[in-house]
Amino acid sequence: MSPDPRPLRKLGFLTIGLFDEADPRRGHESTLEIIALGERLGFDSAWLRHRHLQYGISSPVAVLAAATQRTSRIQLGTAVTPLGWENPLRLAEDLATVDVLSGGRLNPGFSVGPPVHYEHVRGALHPDTAEQEDFSPRRAERLIALVRGEDASDFAGTEGIEVYSRRVQPHSPGLGSRLWYGAGSLRSARWAGEQGLNLLTSSVVKTQDAAGPGPLDFAAIQAAQIRAFRERHPDGERARVSQGLVVIPTDSATPDQRARYEAYALARTPRTLAPQGPARMLFAPDLVGTTEQLVERLHAHAGYREVDEVAFALPFSFEHEDYVQILTDLATRLGPALGWSPAEG
Repeated sequence: MSPDPRPLRKLGFLTIGLFDEADPRRGHESTLEIIALGERLGFDSAWLRHRHLQYGISSPVAVLAAATQRTSRIQLGTAVTPLGWENPLRLAEDLATVDVLSGGRLNPGFSVGPPVHYEHVRGALHPDTAEQEDFSPRRAERLIALVRGEDASDFAGTEGIEVYSRRVQPHSPGLGSRLWYGAGSLRSARWAGEQGLNLLTSSVVKTQDAAGPGPLDFAAIQAAQIRAFRERHPDGERARVSQGLVVIPTDSATPDQRARYEAYALARTPRTLAPQGPARMLFAPDLVGTTEQLVERLHAHAGYREVDEVAFALPFSFEHEDYVQILTDLATRLGPALGWSPAEG
């Protein structure tokens, strides 16, 4: 049986940062304004998704660099960076640079596997090495080692007036403890624990680990993955896990907003009824309702009962004013009802 729900210790939010191709600056500015609002409301963290060759933020690390200059306290994360699109050495340099600019607030989340639609982008992404690229956890292990300060070069010293380092520069000592892995299966959750990473869960799991007859239970599958992660992690029960369900409070929403939120969730319900695609991915239902209704549903959710920090995902296609209403209700109503207290300063 799952434990009693823990008081919510950290409240964050996740956004995709959609924009209009004809006016991309407006969408990016909206995202930066939402992050700044999150800090004013006392949120502990703000996270950005990656969307390559789409109309969402393709370079969260660059956007978060801008966010470091508009905020002073809130933690800033990526959820998650698909490493198949990245060179681990160059990414390690970018992450360390933004962490220094933020004063040690960056929380890089990442995952492995081939890029989405790799057969269509391989010629542009890896034109000379497409067949040799390694998309296994070894790619992540390279990033982890480089961020944590292991040698990237076997040369260090001075040539003329140029000084060279063996390890990535700048080196940000605390960044290695703020790495997160986005896992959706038992195997990846266990691997993340063995690496001493933090764990990001989301609204999707792989169902190949589910056992027993009867309908698949998303919450039970997710809870099992969290427990498997902690069993392999050096910190055991103290290992950090953040949950990322789509949660939409309606306390201060207008009737029009409530209707649109409910229609959004209803349109996405079919994918929650059975595994989707070759990978047999199962999606969690979006949670829409008043604070009272959401508290009841979260406290009954086996995955939520395993965590004390969350990064609730904002819906993809809403308007700026909708996100303001949702974040305000999360920070002023739902969060406190779950036992959370807003950060100060």
